[in-house]
Amino acid sequence: MLAPEPFFEPRGTPFSEFHRIRALTELGHEVDLVTYPFGQDVSIPGLRTFRSLRPPFVREVKIGPSLAKLPLDAFLALTAIRRALSGRYDLIHSHEEAGVLGVVLAALLRVPHVYDMHSSLPEQLTNFAFSRSRLLRGFFAGVERLMIRWSRVVIVICPSLENAVRAIDREARVVLIENAPGSVDGEATSEDAATVRQAAGFQPATPVIVYTGTFEAYQGLDMLFEAMALVGRRCPDARLLLAGGKLQQLERARAHARAAGIGDRTVFAGERPANEVPAYLRAANILVSPRSRGTNTPLKIYQYLRSGRPIVATRRLTHTQVLDDETAILTEPSAHGLSEGILAALEDPQRATRISRAASLLAQTKYSYGAYLDRTRLAYAAVTDPADGVGGVKDVA
Repeated sequence: MLAPEPFFEPRGTPFSEFHRIRALTELGHEVDLVTYPFGQDVSIPGLRTFRSLRPPFVREVKIGPSLAKLPLDAFLALTAIRRALSGRYDLIHSHEEAGVLGVVLAALLRVPHVYDMHSSLPEQLTNFAFSRSRLLRGFFAGVERLMIRWSRVVIVICPSLENAVRAIDREARVVLIENAPGSVDGEATSEDAATVRQAAGFQPATPVIVYTGTFEAYQGLDMLFEAMALVGRRCPDARLLLAGGKLQQLERARAHARAAGIGDRTVFAGERPANEVPAYLRAANILVSPRSRGTNTPLKIYQYLRSGRPIVATRRLTHTQVLDDETAILTEPSAHGLSEGILAALEDPQRATRISRAASLLAQTKYSYGAYLDRTRLAYAAVTDPADGVGGVKDVA
């Protein structure tokens, strides 16, 4: 398995990789993971981790496209080639842009390739404001077509990516496996939630709106800050608690919150370990996802569904692939729209309860871990016997 990310780190794609590995090993496979030199070591029976060398002067890698990824991916390729030549593997399973290397190695070893597609590479250029170059976008689109057409199976994490794959190759074998397991978390107790509230300086009766996740521009946090300023006019006791964000991002976010006039009503908890996230969710009266652009479903949504708390989210494809008006309060993607959604959840407890119960039911049925495991089994059955989708593989690399 080729993972061009810091593994493990508490953010979207590494979470997805963790759960993919956990499911594969639970299904009886063995995984040799080649990944970046950064991240926390994890212990999973059946997993061996091989880290590439760290390029000089590169100490971290941010989310999305970056120049730092060029030397990192080059060093990852060297490590992957060494592993491929020294081991006997039945399959190459690649995430994100490592699919290019994956299809080459799979061809050399004469084994199948699985492409784990977490996002559209050309779309990343827009979402992360990396480049407006048509030439670069065309190059990324060409790379994406190559990875899709030369893979035995393509795994996608949301319906919009499935549509993107079908638009490129109608005959591609695509398996949709949503990031339903969410985090590497367990259950949080009421005492855990009380500890979170106390640490943030909130009283037990304080209405708390919680956001968890990264602080990238596409998450819409500036819109959330403006919305909370509007919420404060009708509900001055409401407080905003955010769990996430790196140091520089936190400094900018604090400045934006102050500019919106909610600096004294906003608490930034910073990045939290994955096992603490459930306590933050339980500490909330409302969970919010203000994402402003993109089409991939945020991983946090699956955690939110299981939390038993009402969800307020922008009415965008990124959310509506999973949520509807029965399971969330969906709002126009504006500060006014978001504020009205938050106030609706605060001022109509019966509606909030009804929505949170429907969300929990959806999580228990469609997005359970058992369903996730079944989809993983289906993907690997399609690798070995694409005609009828049955079979299995002995080892996974």
